[in-house]
Amino acid sequence: MAEPSRRSSVDGGQDVLALLDEFADVATFLDSLVTWAVDQTPGAEACGLTLEQSGRNLTVTYSGELAAAGDERQYELDDGPCLEALRTGERIAVTDMATEQRWGSYPQRALEAGVRSSLSFPLVLGQRGRGALNLYASEAHAFTEADELAGQAWAGQASGALSVAWQMAERDETVDLLTRGMVTRQVIGQAVGLLMAQQRCTADEAFDMLKAASQRNNEKLRDVAARMVAGHEENTRAAR
Repeated sequence: MAEPSRRSSVDGGQDVLALLDEFADVATFLDSLVTWAVDQTPGAEACGLTLEQSGRNLTVTYSGELAAAGDERQYELDDGPCLEALRTGERIAVTDMATEQRWGSYPQRALEAGVRSSLSFPLVLGQRGRGALNLYASEAHAFTEADELAGQAWAGQASGALSVAWQMAERDETVDLLTRGMVTRQVIGQAVGLLMAQQRCTADEAFDMLKAASQRNNEKLRDVAARMVAGHEENTRAAR
């Protein structure tokens, strides 16, 4: 994947829109967007892009396993800073999960997944729905006030760029492919979360376990993840 140019976050809006010129492929554009967001925010270690589709929240793409773990914990509870940003249209900052009192059990689950602080920006996509860009860090107080203000500016531009990208997808009849990509990432994220809880390991270690199982069984990663998630859901239903 081509790496987007790194510029100051002061002119971040121009950078986001420029990504559309650099990448004609929508999926590659989205991957580049989350990577770019991390580049623009010194304290960020990972970024996830959440979109609301048919009442469901999905991580379309992410840069860094910390983002996959942080997003997934919120989907499990249907609550958290990312979802609050998406639903309220407000920027949501968490300075330290260890002292955070909002969102019920989410802060503790986030800590267990390695997330110590986060910064979520709402994305407005008009009739196409809502979304959020979510930055994560393993250290407390990772994001400065300057990060929040700059991020607010480029997140607004990202909304416009994402709307254009969606139109590109519709024009090229690639929405079905994009949706399948969302589902695949969601299932892999769920499997990573299950392994982290079962093995008491990090997100990177859990992802490596999935890859090892995929190679060992000569199966696609998404199939290994889907089987694991289905087995967990079946066991949960049987235990009720």
